[in-house]
Amino acid sequence: MPERANLPSAPRDKYASFAELAAYETEGLDYRVIARPVPGARVAIVAPHGGGIERGTSELARVIAGEDFHLYLFEGLKPRGNFKSLHITSRRFDEPRCADLLRRSETVITIHGCAGLHQAVYLGGLHAPLKATLVEKLLEAGIDARLNGHVFPAIDGDNLCNRGLRGAGVQLELTAGLRRGRPSTFLGPLIRDILLAHHF
Repeated sequence: MPERANLPSAPRDKYASFAELAAYETEGLDYRVIARPVPGARVAIVAPHGGGIERGTSELARVIAGEDFHLYLFEGLKPRGNFKSLHITSRRFDEPRCADLLRRSETVITIHGCAGLHQAVYLGGLHAPLKATLVEKLLEAGIDARLNGHVFPAIDGDNLCNRGLRGAGVQLELTAGLRRGRPSTFLGPLIRDILLAHHF
């Protein structure tokens, strides 16, 4: 299945790269970058469309990372129009501080938001064992989690979630309906516990 950015209905990003974005947008005013490495951590939790771009993803990433995993957030700060102005699709997201953090990480988990009033998590990425474990545990907790039948496979090697040292990670796409339910309070601790228990 195609990547989200290639879908006919997907809006085209305003900027093709971070360098292009940075030439027209002001850090600290239009967007913010948070890159927090953790000594000895093997996993990076990344929300490349945080803040006002895909609401709720920054909060969830913070809870999952805690003090144990690397954390990276790219957050839109504009009062409106963050998605239209600041969204860079995962295959082209090349902000330097993010790239540096990924070079320190064996496995990358990316947190995204997608449309949909129902509450669901769509899992993609090349780390098949971790995806399977996450889906199993999420379903056991009563959360609609899907490996297949969606348009977010994230199987491109250039996808952000697959750029860690092992070349395979996981992408989590949360519907708007799920994000409105403040998933950081229930989904964040669950995913965090899975990562800590299984040492992926």
